[in-house]
Amino acid sequence: MDGRPTHRPGAPPSVLRTGPAPAVLLLALLAASGCGTTGLKEYLRNGLKVGPNYGRPPAPVAPAWIEADHPAVRNAPLPSCDWWSVFGDPTLSRLIQTAYEQNPTLRVVGARVLEARAGQAIAVGNMLPQSQQAVASFARANLNSNMPILKQLAATPTGATLPLSFSNWFYGFNLSWELDLWGRLRRNVESTNATLEASVEDYDAALVTLFADVATNYVQYRVFQQRIKIARSNVEIQERVLALAEQKFRVGTTTKLDVEQARTVLEQTRSTIPALQIQMGQANDTLCILLGNPPRDLEPELGPGPDLGQSPIPNTPAWVATGIPADLLRRRPDVQSAERQVAAQSAQIGVAEADLYPTLFINGTIGWDAENFSQAFATKSFLGLLLPGFRWNVLNYGRIQNNIHLQQATTAELVASYQNRVLTAGREVQVALRGFLRSQEQSEALQRSVVAAAAANEVGVSQYQTGTIDFNRVFNLETTQVQQQDRLASAQGEIALNLISVYRALGGGWEYRLPPPPPPPPGNVSIPEGLGDPARPTPAAGPIGPNPAGVLPPALP
Repeated sequence: MDGRPTHRPGAPPSVLRTGPAPAVLLLALLAASGCGTTGLKEYLRNGLKVGPNYGRPPAPVAPAWIEADHPAVRNAPLPSCDWWSVFGDPTLSRLIQTAYEQNPTLRVVGARVLEARAGQAIAVGNMLPQSQQAVASFARANLNSNMPILKQLAATPTGATLPLSFSNWFYGFNLSWELDLWGRLRRNVESTNATLEASVEDYDAALVTLFADVATNYVQYRVFQQRIKIARSNVEIQERVLALAEQKFRVGTTTKLDVEQARTVLEQTRSTIPALQIQMGQANDTLCILLGNPPRDLEPELGPGPDLGQSPIPNTPAWVATGIPADLLRRRPDVQSAERQVAAQSAQIGVAEADLYPTLFINGTIGWDAENFSQAFATKSFLGLLLPGFRWNVLNYGRIQNNIHLQQATTAELVASYQNRVLTAGREVQVALRGFLRSQEQSEALQRSVVAAAAANEVGVSQYQTGTIDFNRVFNLETTQVQQQDRLASAQGEIALNLISVYRALGGGWEYRLPPPPPPPPGNVSIPEGLGDPARPTPAAGPIGPNPAGVLPPALP
């Protein structure tokens, strides 16, 4: 059984019987016959594994953002793991924390990580003997002496001693082990490792999406609050103008037309409030779902927002830190997940190619076998059986080769998907960045327009009151003021929404699941810019356990 050659009795000296053929020699014969796609040198270079060794595919990234020279764009790392802190809004931070703890979709993705981890552990376990069983049995036989075979045996000289009843006790251990000569099992471990890493990246991508969605709906909620306040403020102004027109009509200094025009603009402004309330309610309900709660009115918790004339909520910074486009390959979890899927599929090529070669395995049994239970533990009752063998899928009619081609084509598809994902990520950052910068310019122009419109409306109402101008001028001035104020509120909200989109496109926020950095030592120690608050508490209960950072493996570099 040690593989050394032995002479077979009656055979010429050149005919030898051996144990299992050495793997390298067998592979050389197979490679020479052209059965496989991996040559001997590549097989040895790959660590005795068929199939290609994985290498990260090239990814198309720009050297710099189009707006990189803009003063509001900083080539610096994202502002720590909680990018939403740039808004300086504790309510938003509290909503993010609640969503992290309670969002059910995040729990689903987290459970998939645990599924992938279990699958990876199964693949690693297959490297060891695949079947290990402890067995035990008892048999009692009572034979019929009238059976023809027993009658014949009884007629022999030793037939008189043939027992017609006997027992059998057996207990032992069975083992079956496939030897991984071609790397099929090791390639499968590689594949499941990459699949596990991809599932972690999917979890991180879900975090990025969740935090951005919470921030987006919160900003929309605040913007609708602001627009409703603007509409109500204009309603109050227009009610006073209507009262002025009615008074002038009663004294005969104007016509009914002025009254109806004043009432038209008033009701037109008043009609926008229900539409804005509907949209604010949609943002409210979406926030509730993201927080893992049934829809309810959040205004008692979120507050009414700032009064008119105060800084809008959220208070958006005028700059953004973006890094360089190449950072997307490292930062964006969905890009990392796409790359890990390529790695997992690439290993499947080797798994498929291993089917071209014979599978070598060892079956064995050790145990104790005796007729009487009292002898079941005796040394003489011990038995052992070792059965090496091999299995080779021959005459498969091209199925194995075509399966290899299938895995290769699937890998090429995933490579193209990964490269497209990189391109898409770059476009998403560029679109959001351009929107952030242009929204600032639009807001500045609208701010000047609103100031001018308010001043013009005030002068127009005063002149109408003194009879200097007719109501048509007032009607136009009031309409313009309402429109410009509403557009300004929307534009200010677009600045924040585009900034959120920038951080979403850059893959910001997934670091939130990692343990916080250790606190600084006692004393006057400064915190480097961009590190954030090292004393941020770890969430008490995460989506898939008391400490998601302890459950999930760390993200890939």
